[in-house]
Amino acid sequence: MLSESDMPQNEPIAVVGLACRFPGGESPEAFWGLLVAGGDAIGEVPADRWDAAAFHDVDPSAAGRTVARRAGFLDRVDGFDARFFGISPREATAMDPQQRLVLELAWEACENAGLVPGKLSGTPAGVFVGAMADDYATLSRRAGMEGIGAFTSTGLARSVIANRVSYLLGLTGPSLVVDSGQSSSLVAVFQACEALRRGEVSLALAGGVNLILAPESSVVVSKFGGLSPDGRAYVFDERANGYVRGEGGGLVVLKRLVDAVADGDDVVCVIAGGAVNNDGGGEGLTQPSVSGQERVLRQAYADAGIAPADVDYVELHGTGTRVGDPVEAAALGRVLGRAEGRSGALRVGSAKTNVGHLEGAAGVVGLVKAALAVRYRRLPASLNFRAPNPGIDLEGLNLRVQTELGEWPHDDDDGGGRGGRVPVVGVSSFGMGGTNCHLVLTAAPGAAEASPEPKPVPVPGPVSLEPVSGPVSGVVPWVLSARSAGALREQAENLAGFVAGRPDTESVDVGFSLATARTVFEHRAVVLGGDRDELLAGLRALAEGRSAGDVVRGKASGAGGVALLFSGQGSQRTGMGRELYETYPVFAEAFDAACVFLDRELAPELRVGSVRSLRDVVFAEPGGEAVKLLDETVFTQAGLFAVESALFALVSWLGVRPDAVMGHSVGEITAAWAAGV
Repeated sequence: MLSESDMPQNEPIAVVGLACRFPGGESPEAFWGLLVAGGDAIGEVPADRWDAAAFHDVDPSAAGRTVARRAGFLDRVDGFDARFFGISPREATAMDPQQRLVLELAWEACENAGLVPGKLSGTPAGVFVGAMADDYATLSRRAGMEGIGAFTSTGLARSVIANRVSYLLGLTGPSLVVDSGQSSSLVAVFQACEALRRGEVSLALAGGVNLILAPESSVVVSKFGGLSPDGRAYVFDERANGYVRGEGGGLVVLKRLVDAVADGDDVVCVIAGGAVNNDGGGEGLTQPSVSGQERVLRQAYADAGIAPADVDYVELHGTGTRVGDPVEAAALGRVLGRAEGRSGALRVGSAKTNVGHLEGAAGVVGLVKAALAVRYRRLPASLNFRAPNPGIDLEGLNLRVQTELGEWPHDDDDGGGRGGRVPVVGVSSFGMGGTNCHLVLTAAPGAAEASPEPKPVPVPGPVSLEPVSGPVSGVVPWVLSARSAGALREQAENLAGFVAGRPDTESVDVGFSLATARTVFEHRAVVLGGDRDELLAGLRALAEGRSAGDVVRGKASGAGGVALLFSGQGSQRTGMGRELYETYPVFAEAFDAACVFLDRELAPELRVGSVRSLRDVVFAEPGGEAVKLLDETVFTQAGLFAVESALFALVSWLGVRPDAVMGHSVGEITAAWAAGV
């Protein structure tokens, strides 16, 4: 049995970030919610895609097949914030929506990983995207010669799906699109892992995309004989009659595990190993091979250094076809189900029963599901299973379809689990032309327990939370920015939904991540609050465009630098800086140094009762004899210098480097001191 000390030593790869847009699940949290609820996101063709009724009647008798209208669709594929990505409206129109979707996913995946996209330029990072569809090219050709423009070439080139991400972020590693058929996205992830292992890249974004934009592509697969006529995936079931199409995309952010641990990353799961091969011939070009799938499984677990008997669950390729399912089951049973030392049946399931077969992006769907299952230690149900396919001997192969939401398998059940040990999950994806891929996942080192599951939120947001060390008190700022005023309001709405759905989230953690893990754009706002309720109220005011005293809005003009303005007489108040003095040693040290210097000059004026230092005046207690002294010019000006010089020391310690300093009235003296005069 595999224990934590036995984990493979062949350079495991950490998944440190996720982003997805799947039917019924437009974020990792929402997708997990769909899986846990046993949701079915298959539906009718959206009315704005094509004339579904006409499509349904296309040659229904061809090869004895009907053309199914049901699939897993995204709500919208035409929306795109071109300005955010620095793309002109004309070019955005010419771009394949798959390019647009991958740009969005790349940005979200980086932020989910705690990376600031705007700071990645020059990084030796790779982009590996699986894709096999060109539906937008089909639609573009309908316009004929008149539809060809300056952006047609790049807009329709499949390679540019990955290249745009590298260009946007300034990444210098390999940038490529993988097309191995339906296994494309998992092969892309495998290629990214290999590049990391070889040291070609220090970071990788990998995954896949698939959009169903033209009816012709569905007619093609229907006449091939692959689609389920009733639009339902019966994986490993006696009713298996074909697969159900799906669309969407997903990306993962990958690092070498040793680097992720050193960087303090939140590791979702670990890719311990994997393999890619081809059937190498068989009864037909498109007919899968048991021996080919057996080989890829054995190679993957040998690469991971994990015994086949230690696998808890396999996320199937699981198309629900009468030919493919028995082949996959036979290979799994021979290599994993009946592996020597296994206790109980190997559990299996397929997300294709929830969201459909995303074809070129199918593998990343399985990967995201498996990664979340490892993180949360739960196995979602595989839908639509009633009785096994006549060609699959589940008992003889020692396989069990996961038909209900279950906790992680334990030693005392019949599921082959290993109670408390490191979980192991396999993910399979097979291409129509025989290219097979299997990845092996385990939990992050030290992750003995399941991570808390996300709670449903009205509007999910990809804010990455990181702990803050040191004491924190008083008002907390939440800073937001966007390319436009409307987008800024939407950011506020997203963040409010995110925080409202997570009552245990610390306000300072959110503030830290917003300030350090987000790219800054020209439209900006700061929401201030002393507690969670005040901050949420400010966010809602910002989202609704209302004025509020604790919300500051503005727009940065041009590419200016950082300037600090020191205020003058009239801005003083009793107790100013006291909480900073008590919280930050660097502030206290600078404030004390100013007081030591100024006390010598103020000595004659400091003999008022018990007052012996400028500190006693600035931090005077309400009702005390020193309260009124702060409004005397000599103490006002000295006190402002002491506080402002300490503030400058604090922001400098926090990393702020001003390009210019200015002052109003006596603030000019502090500005001159800050400038080194």
